[in-house]
Amino acid sequence: MIVPFVLPTVVVGIAFRILFRDGGPLGALGWDGTVPAILGALVFFNVAVVVRTVGGAWEGLDPRAEEAARALGASRTRAFLDVTLPRLAPSLVSAGAVVFLFCATAFGVVLVLGGPGTGTIETEIYVLTTQFLDLQGAAVLSILQLLVVVAALSIAARARAAGETAQRRVAHAARAPRRGDAPVIAATVVVAALLALPIVALVVRSLRTLDGWGLGNYLALGGDNDVMPAPVWQAVLTSLATAGQAVLIAVPLALVAALVLGRRPRTPALRRLLAVLDGALMLPLGVSAVTVGFGFLIALDRPPLDLRDSPLLVPIAHALVALPLVLRTVLPVLRGIDPRLREAAAALGAPPWRVLLGVDLAIVARPALAAAGLAGAVSLGEFGATAFLARPDGPTLPIVIVRLLGRPGGEHLGMAIAASVVLAAVTVLVMALVERLRVNSLGAF
Repeated sequence: MIVPFVLPTVVVGIAFRILFRDGGPLGALGWDGTVPAILGALVFFNVAVVVRTVGGAWEGLDPRAEEAARALGASRTRAFLDVTLPRLAPSLVSAGAVVFLFCATAFGVVLVLGGPGTGTIETEIYVLTTQFLDLQGAAVLSILQLLVVVAALSIAARARAAGETAQRRVAHAARAPRRGDAPVIAATVVVAALLALPIVALVVRSLRTLDGWGLGNYLALGGDNDVMPAPVWQAVLTSLATAGQAVLIAVPLALVAALVLGRRPRTPALRRLLAVLDGALMLPLGVSAVTVGFGFLIALDRPPLDLRDSPLLVPIAHALVALPLVLRTVLPVLRGIDPRLREAAAALGAPPWRVLLGVDLAIVARPALAAAGLAGAVSLGEFGATAFLARPDGPTLPIVIVRLLGRPGGEHLGMAIAASVVLAAVTVLVMALVERLRVNSLGAF
C-alpha cells in the first residue's frame, strides 16, 4: 500500500499511460490523455497517505470503547458509526487535507498524462517560465498556489492537533484474523491488486521491444544515445549521489527542528510560536516542487547566494522538499518520550548535552534512519524542482525519462519505460528498508 506513494510521479504517469493507451489493458475506456486518467493516477498515488494517517490513528484507538458498545447490544455497524468513526474524524480530515495538497501539486502526473488543454497551476507555472519566460505571470500563480496551500495546511494542522489531544494512543497486541474479517481482507486484496496493475503493466511493457520480447530496452540504457551525453546508467548514479546529499542536508535540519518542536512550553505565547514554526516548516509539503524550483531560480541568482552553477543547488532543493516528511516521521517519537526520563538523567548528574545524546537522540536514532531512507526515496523521484534546476551535463533519472518520452520513435519509448522500472525498483528497495526501521505506525503526515 505504501509503495505507490514513493514511486516517482513520472513513473506513475508512464504506468497509467500504458494502461489507458490504445492497445493497453484498459485502452477500451478511451481515457488516454483525459482527466479520468489523471484522477486515477492521483488516487493510486495517494492511497498510502490515507492508509498511513488513518490506519495509524485507528491502530492506536482503545478497543474497549467499541467492545462496551457491542456488549450493550450495538451491532458492529452501529458501534463503528457511533464510536469508532467519530474518533477517527481528525485523522480523516488531516488525511483529506494532505491528499488535496498532493493532488494540487502533482506536476509530473499531469505533465505525462494530460492531453492538449489539460493543465493545472503546476504545468502553467512551468510553461510560463520555460517557454514564454513570463516570470511575473509564473510568480502570480505561485503566490496564488501558496495561499491555497497555507489554508489546507492550517486545516491539516488543526485536525492533527485535535487527534493528538482528543485521545491517547493505546498499545495492544494484534489478534488473529476471524471469519467475520473475511470481507475486509477480501477488499484489501482487491485494492492491492488494483494498485499492482499499473506497475505490472509497466514491467511487462518494458520487456517488449521492436524485435519481440527481451531485455533490449534495458541493454539500450547502457549505450550512447542522442538524449544525453552519457549512458542512462550514469543518470542512476547522479540520482543516487543527489539523494545522498539531500539526506545529509535534510535529516540534521529536521532533527534540530524536531528537538525544538518536541518540547512542551508552559506559556501560551511560546506554544503559539512553536505552532507557527511547525506550520512554516510544513509549507514545502504542500508547496509545489515546481514552485520551489522556480523560487530557487529567481532568488539564488545574485551574490553572495548565487548558486545557479553550484552542484549543491539540486540537493538543497530536494532536501527542502523532503524536510517536512522527515520532520513528521521523527517528531511524534520525540513528543512521545516520557519527560521523566530526562528528569531522571538530569537528577543523576547528566549535563544537558548528555541528556540530549543519551535520551532524545538515542530513542530517535532508528526513526531517524527510517526518515533518512524516506528522504532518499523522495529525492530519487523528485522531478518538479529538478526540471528547473538540473544541469544539462548531469541530469537525474526522472529528467532523462521525460527527455526520452519527448523523442519520437519506439526505441526511445522502450528506453523510457525500462528506465522507469529501474527507478521504481531502486525506490522500492529504499522503502523496504524504511519499513523495517519504522517504529510501529509512526510517521503519518
